[in-house]
Amino acid sequence: MLDDSVVPFGFPAICRKKVTAAFDGGRLTSDGGVLLLAQAERRMGIAGRLADCIADPRDQSRVVHGLGDILQARMLAIACGYEDADDLDTLRHDPGFKLAAGKLPGAAVGLASQPTMSRWENAPTTRELVRMMGVMVDIYCASYPAPPTAVTLDIDETVDVVHGGQQLSFWNGHYGTRCFLPIHVYDTATGRPVAMLLRTGKTPSGAEMAGHVRRLIRRIKKHWPRTRITLRGDGHYGRPEIMAWCEANTVDYVFGLPGNRMLHADPVIVGSADAVCVDRATRGWPVLRRYGETRYAAKSWGKTQRRVVARIEASTMGLDIRFVVTSLKDGTPERVYDTLYCSRGQAENLIKMHKSQLASDRTSCRSANANQMRLILHTAAYWLLWTVR
Repeated sequence: MLDDSVVPFGFPAICRKKVTAAFDGGRLTSDGGVLLLAQAERRMGIAGRLADCIADPRDQSRVVHGLGDILQARMLAIACGYEDADDLDTLRHDPGFKLAAGKLPGAAVGLASQPTMSRWENAPTTRELVRMMGVMVDIYCASYPAPPTAVTLDIDETVDVVHGGQQLSFWNGHYGTRCFLPIHVYDTATGRPVAMLLRTGKTPSGAEMAGHVRRLIRRIKKHWPRTRITLRGDGHYGRPEIMAWCEANTVDYVFGLPGNRMLHADPVIVGSADAVCVDRATRGWPVLRRYGETRYAAKSWGKTQRRVVARIEASTMGLDIRFVVTSLKDGTPERVYDTLYCSRGQAENLIKMHKSQLASDRTSCRSANANQMRLILHTAAYWLLWTVR
């Protein structure tokens, strides 16, 4: 039997108002928030700016979906929780998404389908991706109404487990799997994303990181020549190449510094550590924390001595000392460690949101360029959410 039958529902009245259930509403959407996201995208113009970086060889007289419209639909879908391109096969006819794209809900032509989305994810060349990444940095700078006096940028990498024989995949012994280690850079104080770079699964070298930092800072300096920039990262980034470049280009830094035999034998650190242990034991406290600083030059640093801040904590479990190297001359050791360095923990929360809420680790394409394109699109979706928030 193919005829539809109406099933009666006997709902009780509410405040003497009749409640009726009907199923004749036509095509509905459960993603009404996409209209607000589309308004944010129009204000920022992300899709159009990214589309301008990609060559479009199609005959424009026969084009149904413009490149900017394709990228916009992909960003909106990601921001609404549809991270896979094949979700567009259904969403392309969703009334909410069609309205967000400037189309009538009842129009015969919907949004671009999954094959079109996937084709353009794989289309950009390496040069075009570099231009797109530069545009993302420009969008970050343009998000400030005026150049700020100072900003602190947190840089960190995160593990992205691969799903097959993908380019740039590499075995990482620390994580015990083949993976990517993409670099994330955030303006943590405001939650703004700055740059996301897909890279191989091995720990970055000092020369590699210095190159990434140099290109990023130079791009920002084009917009903010007088802004004081501070880089912040864990021990991976306390490399002589990065620190030397920062010092030569008036960029401040606060990096974690792995402890070693020479640092733990430094007379200043030894004296401070002994005093903390004695005071804790004398007062009978379970834990006591203090701070100290010294001048230190690792063998790889040459003769350049740098300021090293130590967090010294004595407890019933023993003595724990953590180090930070910085170019900052002002500020007490306690402020440098607790206020400046430890604040980088918020960047890890932003990375988790980028990966969990926007599924930016869905880098399952074989081509490294296609996976970098996905990372850019997911970051663009992050910008839409940030703008709305």
